Amino acid sequence: MDAIDALTRELRKLPGVGTKTALRLAYHLVKGPGEEVRGLAHALEDVAARVRPCPRCGNYCSDRLCRVCLDPSRDRGVICVVEEAYDVGAIERTGSYRGLYHVLGGHLAPLDGVGPDELGIEALLGRVNESEEGPGEVILATNATIEGEATAVYIEGLLSPLGVRVTRLARGIPVGSDLEYLSGTTIAEALDGRREMRAASERPRGVALADRGRDEPLLP
Repeated sequence: MDAIDALTRELRKLPGVGTKTALRLAYHLVKGPGEEVRGLAHALEDVAARVRPCPRCGNYCSDRLCRVCLDPSRDRGVICVVEEAYDVGAIERTGSYRGLYHVLGGHLAPLDGVGPDELGIEALLGRVNESEEGPGEVILATNATIEGEATAVYIEGLLSPLGVRVTRLARGIPVGSDLEYLSGTTIAEALDGRREMRAASERPRGVALADRGRDEPLLP
């Protein structure tokens, strides 16, 4: 296999890239300046060596924490839960949200072997449960798909007894759509019009957390 065939094969592994597109990209790189190819290779090597999930929220970072978690100006009383790290970028581009994030790494899909243990749900509960000064609101911004809705309902059932306000993006988002493909205006309006999924516990937050007990499992 020659170098172009090998490059084409690797490019085809990217989502949405078929054989024709992979060939076109491969020949574009071959025809372009050598600096362009070397720059791309360096960027890929840098990503492979340095980028990893943020240990706090699951977003990708090349530092000890992601830039959002490190930003002292962010509102730490609100956590927005998304399915994938690229959804963080979609919301950030709106410029209308100043809270924190939590990346699940997917959605519930039992038929594909993806249950609560395969997602970042336990880590989310840990963040909410870590202190009485934890977030006062959790926004469930999973996609408007059957799987996204099921994931949101499942998480809401775990969070509501903790006395935290749980909200969902407004229904302006088309059913079946992913956040990454929506305009910034649509996402911003959905955030502004978010609705409460269910009335949270009437008990004070500290009581709800204390009743739960530190030794209880985070997942049912």
